[in-house]
Amino acid sequence: MKSRLLQHINSSQDLKKLSKENLPVLAKELREFIIDIVSAKEGHLGASLGVVELTIALHYYFNTPEDLLVWDVGHQAYGHKILTGRRDVFETNRKLNGLSGFPKREESEYDTFGVGHSSTSISAALGMAIASKLNGNITKKHIAVIGDASIASGMAFEGLNHAGVTKANLWVILNDNAIGIDPSVGALKEYLSKSKIGVKSKQHNMIEALNFHYSGPIDGHDFEAILEAFKQLEKVEGPKFLHIITKKGKGLQQAEENQVVYHAPGKFDKITGELLPKNNKNLPPKFQDVFGLTLVELAKQNKDIIGITPAMPTGSSLKFMMSEFPDRAFDVGIAEQHAVTLAAGMATQGKIVFCTIYSTFLQRAYDQVIHDVALQNLPVIFCIDRAGLVGEDGATHHGVFDIAYLRSIPNLMIATPANEVELRNLLYTASLGLSNPIAIRYPRGRGSIINWQNDFKKVAIGKGKLLKTGTKVAIISIGTIKTEVEKAISLLDHTEKVAHYDLGFIKPLDKKLLTDIFKQYSTIFTIEDGVISGGGGEAIVSFAQQHQFTSTVVNLGIPDKFIEQGSTEELREIAGISANKIVEKIREYISL
Repeated sequence: MKSRLLQHINSSQDLKKLSKENLPVLAKELREFIIDIVSAKEGHLGASLGVVELTIALHYYFNTPEDLLVWDVGHQAYGHKILTGRRDVFETNRKLNGLSGFPKREESEYDTFGVGHSSTSISAALGMAIASKLNGNITKKHIAVIGDASIASGMAFEGLNHAGVTKANLWVILNDNAIGIDPSVGALKEYLSKSKIGVKSKQHNMIEALNFHYSGPIDGHDFEAILEAFKQLEKVEGPKFLHIITKKGKGLQQAEENQVVYHAPGKFDKITGELLPKNNKNLPPKFQDVFGLTLVELAKQNKDIIGITPAMPTGSSLKFMMSEFPDRAFDVGIAEQHAVTLAAGMATQGKIVFCTIYSTFLQRAYDQVIHDVALQNLPVIFCIDRAGLVGEDGATHHGVFDIAYLRSIPNLMIATPANEVELRNLLYTASLGLSNPIAIRYPRGRGSIINWQNDFKKVAIGKGKLLKTGTKVAIISIGTIKTEVEKAISLLDHTEKVAHYDLGFIKPLDKKLLTDIFKQYSTIFTIEDGVISGGGGEAIVSFAQQHQFTSTVVNLGIPDKFIEQGSTEELREIAGISANKIVEKIREYISL
């Protein structure tokens, strides 16, 4: 693809050499470039298409990277990366050893703050602004670009609240397109929607009440309007707020019309925009769909069942329940802390609450899990989606810490179903009523069982199982890594010597099963797709020490480092939990 202007832009200084009249031409080229790469390589599409003009204007007007630009979440930062020296390697985006899918400080001086989770930009940019002032630099500008879904998060309001009592040179630019990954929700969304239609007399008082100078709303696809707004705001001292209206997916008709699907559409035809067909026929289900469809079945049987998600109804598949029972399924926006405590409040009134949150996002509500749920022993059911390695989204999104950060919490049970049927039956068992809160973790992607919608069976809490007998060595797998262990065993020369157990639960542990294993085997391997430090394997080692068992225990899992982006298969190899790596480790200890 020919890019007459774009091929010469490697920095903001190159960009500034263009006349304003050429900026729309560059915008067209940049959109085409993003579409060209993402259509073939996959990634986040709609968000970056929506901010093409804004991205160009920011680097054209401000003195980046001296002026510090902070993107919120970073789904929308592809154009930013392409304009700042990474155009020629952009095809490696989200690939192993390639560019990160999100801004990353180690990658470029233009990436001033590493992001991936929402609503951090205002606090980070304010921190930079205050530091600049303390350093005696009062001219440096600090710009946070945040979306209308992210700004509804509590952390964003905390940043706004603090910024309003400073004189910091902070610019907050609201990229308002009425959608995050799913459509934005809540009262703030309604508030912003009203301001779009020009009723300004009182609509922006909330921002001004926080001591920000408010400007807008303006057309975020109009260079003249954006650059003029920047010029006018530069005359204002202290924190300032610019409200920009954009369209997610701008420039690709299908992405504009179906913004949820085209947030991260997979491969598509770059000319027509049509999604390329996926051979999903006769494939096992996604774990998120097992959760979502099973919850609908259970909700039909029990009117006290409630579903809650913080802004991920499509990704978690709570959308199925929201469609069937809209008064009992809640998308609370990007508000993980609120989601957990909301669930706790409902549980006090006898509701059976399924709170579905990605593992990486539950980290943001850790205090609420402890203080509001576990301390009061409220039987909230945490359905932890995207547990384990998640692939191309990389270090900010891997769900590898949940076992470790939840295992230390009293009262909280932790279940690790090995397949879709076990997940379905655990959900059923939890719906019957529990005396404690429970966390049920399951991975991103598809399982291995096509016919999974069988009659419900109650699960025995805290029980593991023998999957395969063996004479010499035992492997204890934790969760869906069971499939990789089975592959590994099949690669060994003497499979009859290897026993395989499914732990089933991290808390409570199946002490009888573990006692039998330690009495029978002198070498035991534990394998999990979470961090070794604090993980399920360490729980087993602790059990062995308490009971004075002397078997050699080898813990395999995610090592004590952050795992970057790549395919799940590549990352398992790096982490040492692929079938091949499991075989290598077994052969280090045992000749099989």
